Amino acid sequence: MFLLYDVLALGELLIDFTPMGKSEQGNPVFECNPGGAPTNVLACLAKLGKSTAFIGKVGEDDFGRFLQQVLIERGISTEGLVMDPEVNTTLAFVHLQGDGERSFSFYRSPGADTRLKPEEIQEAMFEGRIFHFGSLSLTHEPARSATLTALKLARQRGMLVSYDPNLRPPLWASLTEAKARILSVMGCADIVKLSQEELEFLTGSRDMEASTTELCREYGLSMLLVTMGKDGCFYRLGNLIGHVPGFTVYAVDATGAGDAFLGGMLYQVLERGKALDFWSGEDAAQSVEFANAVGVLVTTKRGAISAMPSLSEVKRLMESQRR
Repeated sequence: MFLLYDVLALGELLIDFTPMGKSEQGNPVFECNPGGAPTNVLACLAKLGKSTAFIGKVGEDDFGRFLQQVLIERGISTEGLVMDPEVNTTLAFVHLQGDGERSFSFYRSPGADTRLKPEEIQEAMFEGRIFHFGSLSLTHEPARSATLTALKLARQRGMLVSYDPNLRPPLWASLTEAKARILSVMGCADIVKLSQEELEFLTGSRDMEASTTELCREYGLSMLLVTMGKDGCFYRLGNLIGHVPGFTVYAVDATGAGDAFLGGMLYQVLERGKALDFWSGEDAAQSVEFANAVGVLVTTKRGAISAMPSLSEVKRLMESQRR
């Protein structure tokens, strides 16, 4: 028997190897951090006190067992986690720039996260409030079909659907395929989060108002969030639009910041307890401000899951920078 979860997410659960300086011999040292965008969102929500569950696949190897234990320790249900004895857990090496921004090198040929099968999706788990997914489970079969199966179940059960395209060009055969696949499921989502670069990639426009209008009208989105790094977030909620500035902190690693932002936003959706159609501009602006605070706090520490802030930390930052 499954619990009714606040948020159920499907996608990648992997290892982020994060730079930790150099060894005595002068060689780069990497720390083994648990990660994966949908998992980061769940970790954020769990840290904020919400009930969460993960659907995905890892290898039946030391990394996979480590990740399974991380989910258990973070209070994220592992009922939907599958251990594959034939394929290794996916690995990602994070390369940091001076301003805390990063790039990735992936070891996923194939990675266990791409091997999730439609028949491994457990229908009984789809009784919660929100279903969240990203685009990386669409890059290869059978995970692509598993994602579509989960989306169908979520829509049938009346769950609110959250989507983060999270473009990672090295994981796609081509950018043309990436754009087509990402947009192919856009119409299934209620809430979509994009970076500025992803918005331009999908629409070909840098005009924030025009391009968000185009996406929302074509795909029937209820809420579109465009993260702008240190500059905050632009949002569109029906005919309401706005920009909420970011917070100022000393950033050391931006890994997981966008996921934490989205986790913070889904927390607000759950807390407000009303359909997005009934949100006011004040509801949206206050929620985005909260999400901005959650996201930026993650940049002050290395890693993603381990850097997720508590509710008290978020409130403390918001209060300190309002003074």
